[in-house]
Amino acid sequence: MVDLIRVNAELRQQISRRVRAEQVLLETKRRLRRLLASSPIVIYSSQPSGDYGITFVSESIYKLGYEPQQFLENSWFWQQCVHPEDLPQVLAELGRLSELGQQLLEYRFLHQAGHYRWIQDQRKLIRDEASNPIEMIGSWQDITERKQMEQALFQEKELAQITLESIGDAVITTDAAGLIEYLNPMAEQITGWRAAQAKGMPLAEVFKTLNETTRQPGENLIERVRSSGRVMGLAYPTLLIARDGTEYAIDNSAAPICDRDSQMIGTVIVFRDVTQHHFLARKLTWQASHDPLTGLVNRRGFEQRLAEAITSAQETSQQHMLCYLDLDQFKVVNDTCGHMAGDELLRQLAARLQNLVRTSDLLARLGGDEFGIILHQCPLEAAQQIGNNIQETIRDFPFIWQDKTFAIRASIGLVAITSDSGDLNSVLSAADSACYAAKDSGRDRVHVYQADDRELAQQRGERQWVTRILKALDENRLCLYHQAIVPILDPALPILPAIGHSEILLRMISETGEIVPPMAFIPAAERYGLMPALDRWVIRTFFTNYSRHAQEQILIPAAEHLYTINLSGASINDEQFLPFLKEQLALHQISPQTICFEITETAAITNLGRAVLLINELKAIGCYFALDDFGSGMSSFAYLKNLPVDYLKIDGNFVKDIVSDPIDSAMVECINRIGHVIGIRTIAEFVENEVILAKLLELGVDFAQGYGIAQPCFLRL
Repeated sequence: MVDLIRVNAELRQQISRRVRAEQVLLETKRRLRRLLASSPIVIYSSQPSGDYGITFVSESIYKLGYEPQQFLENSWFWQQCVHPEDLPQVLAELGRLSELGQQLLEYRFLHQAGHYRWIQDQRKLIRDEASNPIEMIGSWQDITERKQMEQALFQEKELAQITLESIGDAVITTDAAGLIEYLNPMAEQITGWRAAQAKGMPLAEVFKTLNETTRQPGENLIERVRSSGRVMGLAYPTLLIARDGTEYAIDNSAAPICDRDSQMIGTVIVFRDVTQHHFLARKLTWQASHDPLTGLVNRRGFEQRLAEAITSAQETSQQHMLCYLDLDQFKVVNDTCGHMAGDELLRQLAARLQNLVRTSDLLARLGGDEFGIILHQCPLEAAQQIGNNIQETIRDFPFIWQDKTFAIRASIGLVAITSDSGDLNSVLSAADSACYAAKDSGRDRVHVYQADDRELAQQRGERQWVTRILKALDENRLCLYHQAIVPILDPALPILPAIGHSEILLRMISETGEIVPPMAFIPAAERYGLMPALDRWVIRTFFTNYSRHAQEQILIPAAEHLYTINLSGASINDEQFLPFLKEQLALHQISPQTICFEITETAAITNLGRAVLLINELKAIGCYFALDDFGSGMSSFAYLKNLPVDYLKIDGNFVKDIVSDPIDSAMVECINRIGHVIGIRTIAEFVENEVILAKLLELGVDFAQGYGIAQPCFLRL
């Protein structure tokens, strides 16, 4: 009985332990189920071969929208969920599972909602003690977000790669130690290194640079970037030496590559081949400072060097000399043989002059037929000797063009550059004045500038007038006067119709509103080539207002009057002046028979061919011509036969003393008689009183002009 009780007690204990074990096991299974159900990973098992039908799938399959039962009831169901494009690869890999033992696959899996998700399938083959496969256990993990991120990163990487391979800039990347990791195609092309060859090499062995100016090795860009922590570039002109020794001028910069903690993990070097640009820039720089015809420094480059010489003289008390040279017969060569001959003359002369200056000096062509020489640290005596040598060389230089030989001469102005010389404009102005003084003194000589030189002072005054004239033209501060020319004899002569005259006179209005007489500014305008502009202003202004005001009786009616307009020698030589004049006559519908043009005897004789052509052209359309200041030249009568003019204006220097000076009286009488013989009417200038007028009447002069007849009056336009 006791044994039975003990047995029952043990049995109850066993049952109790078993129940507790079952409860623990059940709880463990429940816990495992909960874990599997809440896990982001789907656990499954399947047959180890055949169709690999699913024998178990965790409840976490609901994350893909399915119930476990769907896989357990249909062994092919899982295959239907695999993307058709991925299924062959998945099945092929399953066939190798027994060989490999475990696998890791990624493929697209159909979600219950109808879209595909990327999953990672990790499988393992379970074997028994005899190594026979008994089960395959696997897990499905949704990696769609990771795949999308990988795809985005891949696209970004591809875009960056394509960009680096497509851009015109060369790119090299290195690691933190300066070893090359990457070269894009442009970097390969410039350096001559393939990316595979250069990978792992120190940057300095592939990216070899020199300072173009000093030819010294370039700085270590990586060290500069590492020490500064920012984008850096080489400030000096840089040359890259390629693998084959070719030199490329480059622009370059380097920047650090940093991690999230701002620690430098590498460097990116970006550079560009600017060899062609560099060449063009140097060529343009050379062209900007050199004369293309002679190869000498031009005015711009010369003025820069002259400014440096002036600064040097002011800071070190050294004396330099400026030599300003102007050819005297260059225009003759150009006019006779054409510009090709003139260009060849300048080239040959430049080569000869270059041999006369020291290596420390600077010879430049300043424009046209003007040259400049800066003689560094040169005393006056040595500069004069150099100037004399230049003139002697030019005298001994017979320029031959085709069958013609020309004797070339030069006028030279010398200016000392000292601490008291003033600025660039002052020195150039002084040199220009000295050169003009050499010309005015008879040409082919050297004139040394002196601050108290009276002639140079006059020339400086004339140059100041140039600015005032140009400003007056720009601001339209010019006006016209007119002065009557009256007949002395019976106007009913058979030579020309009897009409009155008025000479149109030019005046300038000063900045303060005062009238500036012509002799104050006309000499400067003649010397510095402004007369064509003034002549055109007079013609354009007078013609513009002529038609409009004739009907208002402001001007004397054209049928009863002849208006005389002065022309300069420069306008006679201007090939565009005659077309301009004809255009203005037609534009304003001016009757040519009412206009008389007047040129000085000196201008006519100096430009005889052009003067005859101009006179004949204008007379052909009906204009008249007068020859002013007649009698001032020694060859007046000889030239008069070749000039088809209508009026002779007898030089006023003969007229003003005609009563008291028998020689002047004889000159006037002679000019008047010869004029009438040729068929030309005469006009006497400077008629100041009735006594002179009576004498002119006695001599038979046709017309009179002067303050004794009528003073110049403002012509209201």
